[in-house]
Amino acid sequence: MLGFGQGNLNDHLMQTLAQNGNGVAAHIDTLNEARKVLVEEASSTLFPIAKDVKIQVEFNPDTVAEYRLIGYETRALAREDFANDKVDAGDIGAGHTVTAIYEITPVGSDHRMIEPSRYETTTAAGSETPFADEYAFLKIRYKLPDQDRSTLITTPVTLGQETAPDATAREAQWAAAVAAFGQLLKGGKYTGAYTYEDVIALAQGAKGEDRFGYRAEFINLVRLARSASALPKN
Repeated sequence: MLGFGQGNLNDHLMQTLAQNGNGVAAHIDTLNEARKVLVEEASSTLFPIAKDVKIQVEFNPDTVAEYRLIGYETRALAREDFANDKVDAGDIGAGHTVTAIYEITPVGSDHRMIEPSRYETTTAAGSETPFADEYAFLKIRYKLPDQDRSTLITTPVTLGQETAPDATAREAQWAAAVAAFGQLLKGGKYTGAYTYEDVIALAQGAKGEDRFGYRAEFINLVRLARSASALPKN
């Protein structure tokens, strides 16, 4: 579903209709955005390669004290629906990528937002558990376009998979900048002292090649939001 221009545009309705129809909603207001949606991303919409794709992450309480999923509020499923093939979920198209961002607080950190439970069990100091080197366990279910039974993929997320500063880390930094911007626009309930300036600095450091200027456009959007936030409130 595509929205063009400005004015009588109901973004929430577009997103709801697209989600219920396993489609994609986009707002096209510039030539660059038209190229991005109708040329570069068209194949991911027109040629699905997997349907009812579900992701579930189980965190290890021995290494992760707190966690939260950033975004995907309208896509959340009940835990028991993960293995239920009758429950509808999103589709993945050719060349389509999905990024899920979790913010975690490691065990032993001084920055917990929730006080430990009185009855919380902890691993004794110096003892090892079979999963001491794991942050989480990732489970993915999907159906092929012509099938009705899902396939399960699982893999642990280990401490050894932490990325060093490279191209992969740069993409993660860019995703974090976009996620932080979205949270600030919604009021910044969990962002603490993080500001639009911090978002710009993080995005600038992860801008990369930016062949079509999409990332530069995002940085300019953050600057506009920063300026708008400084205007007097009526």
